[in-house]
Amino acid sequence: MNVFQQPDTQHPPLHFLLNGGAIGSLLQSMDWNDSPLGPPAAWSPHLQAVMATLLPAQAQFVLFWGADYVALYNDAYAPTIGTKHPQALGRPGKENWRELWDDLEPLLRGVRETGQTFSAKDRPFYIERRGVGETVYFDVSYSAVREADGSVGGVLCLVTETTERVRFQRRQAFLLELGRTLPGLGEAERIEAYAVCRLAQHLGAAQVYFGEDQGDGVGFKVACEWAERVPSMVGLHRYATYGPSLREQLAVGQVVQQVSGSGQRTTLHVPVLRAGRLEAVLAVHFHTPHPCIEDECTLVEDAAKQAWAAITHARAERALHLLNESLEERVAAALAEREAALLQLHEAHKLEMIGQLTGGIAHDLNNMLTPIIASFELMRRHPQSERAPRLIDGGLQAAERARNLVGRLLSFARRQTLKPQAVSLAALVEDMRELMARSLGPTLAVQVWIDPALPAVVVDPHQLELAVLNLVINARDAMADGGALSIAAGLDDDGPPRPVGLAAGRMVWLQVRDNGSGMSEEQLRRCIEPFYSTKGVGKGTGLGLPMVQGLAVQSGGGFQISSHQGEGTVATLWLPVSDVAAVCRDGEMADVPLAARASRVLLVDDEEIVRHATALQLRDLGYQVTEAASAAAALQLVEQGWLPDVLVTDHVMAEMTGVRFAQLMRERQADLPVLIITGYANLTPRELKGFEVLRKPYRRAELAQSVASLLANLR
Repeated sequence: MNVFQQPDTQHPPLHFLLNGGAIGSLLQSMDWNDSPLGPPAAWSPHLQAVMATLLPAQAQFVLFWGADYVALYNDAYAPTIGTKHPQALGRPGKENWRELWDDLEPLLRGVRETGQTFSAKDRPFYIERRGVGETVYFDVSYSAVREADGSVGGVLCLVTETTERVRFQRRQAFLLELGRTLPGLGEAERIEAYAVCRLAQHLGAAQVYFGEDQGDGVGFKVACEWAERVPSMVGLHRYATYGPSLREQLAVGQVVQQVSGSGQRTTLHVPVLRAGRLEAVLAVHFHTPHPCIEDECTLVEDAAKQAWAAITHARAERALHLLNESLEERVAAALAEREAALLQLHEAHKLEMIGQLTGGIAHDLNNMLTPIIASFELMRRHPQSERAPRLIDGGLQAAERARNLVGRLLSFARRQTLKPQAVSLAALVEDMRELMARSLGPTLAVQVWIDPALPAVVVDPHQLELAVLNLVINARDAMADGGALSIAAGLDDDGPPRPVGLAAGRMVWLQVRDNGSGMSEEQLRRCIEPFYSTKGVGKGTGLGLPMVQGLAVQSGGGFQISSHQGEGTVATLWLPVSDVAAVCRDGEMADVPLAARASRVLLVDDEEIVRHATALQLRDLGYQVTEAASAAAALQLVEQGWLPDVLVTDHVMAEMTGVRFAQLMRERQADLPVLIITGYANLTPRELKGFEVLRKPYRRAELAQSVASLLANLR
């Protein structure tokens, strides 16, 4: 250990120590009797010259000199080694860098023996600089410093610590991977198991688990854990067992770090709060002493929130699914529970709009159901009446209107399996007039300027409807005292200038303009940020405009918004022009294709009324239909040797989903054409496995076209 002398007042500082800061003063006052270097006055001219350059530098420099690698460094470097300073100054490196010397010494020796520079980016080192060991990261450059005779006298190290950046990047990468993976796991139990396992692996922990608060202020329950060589925590526990004030600390959002076993074990307790209430605690247990650094605590907190949000969302979806399966038997008792599940699933942007539309939608549905019921009752009483064709047409028209309305509601809820297609903007906006009128109220009128001859665009029509409605609702909220709203469209060569970076090709623009309150420059700059809202608390989620921009970009187009306070807002979407004509709307389909041959159809649906009606339609089209009330019954037919030419199956069934059953059938018949019929399922492309989908309710022509296309592709 160095002994420091009193400053020598009789001899001025050596010239190369001038402007050397605090380190320069230390070098002047140190006792050099035990140092391999000897006093600074006796150092070689080259070493003195290097120190004259190194000491006043703002960059972090450390020089390891001689065969003993004696450490000399400047003021900028000293904080990097923490409590090793000042003992390390002027002493052999091995004395103060013991914990990483086996890693550091070969690097220094390689430079000293070869004279070649070593450099690395984000190089990890394990160092004890604040009483405990930690892995830190540096950008390093180690260069040889030569003496007058050309020999290497030492190694000059330029270092820049990058620990904070590396930890931030790794934390963000971990959270991003977690956020992408968890929603796709489906069940809450799988999400929880994956989250605790990944956290344990990432942190090197011995045990990780979620303890769900029981709401009694006393205990929590552990349902799933990741553990290694420690007793299981699965079961019920009392907070008081782990500290008399643990729950009180967690309830106010405080992260609690506990050390036990004479400092040999560390446990981190991270609370998960929602709406100010403690819902769960994430516990991370380490076998060894492990003081958690700020970055690590932040990662655990963010991961806990992310994982618990995914768990609660999956539970809500599962609850809603179970309610729907048994809805006919438990409607009255399940209404309150179903509403609670829906509230959890619909916390996103559309909840506000759906709440405003509920009354009008119920009114419209009743208006549509009335002629359907009346027509069927009259036909039942007078089946041979001359009015029967007219009654049938009226009932079908009302049913078609109801189907379109339900389709828009499912699009709102994002529960439809949707695909981009050629869309006529004029027809789409015209179909939305009634919906927009109910959203805007009687004080605001909409002017539409869209030429029906405008080329079709390639876009998901249901998502585009939601985007337009988002823009219309935003305009309404900006015109609290009334105003004018217009929707216009045109080709990009006769409209507003394209946004920067928009891909080449023909585009059509769709513009929503209002003369409301407008936005300030700050609001305009941030309005596309997710979760940023200019509306009051509880009146907007800040997800509307990001959704519109995301739709435009994913469709190959662009989005731009301009606004001035007091003058209103203009939002413009650009969408690529389609190479084909717009897809016909329901009821405008071509002639119904009949069966080209007597193909065998296996029809599987656990709803007898629906299965019977579908079978009648298929037989009327010329197909040979074999019905099965469940996937199990259908498998029995196949195991007996009967093989179909095409499979038509409902998706949501009690024992097995349609997609799962279709996969089993494909294992027996690899080229079997499959049509999945669904009325309420958010099937992703990965889940569909290449199967075709027909949404309920469907017309005879749609069913005929779907089956005929599958068989035509097979041939």
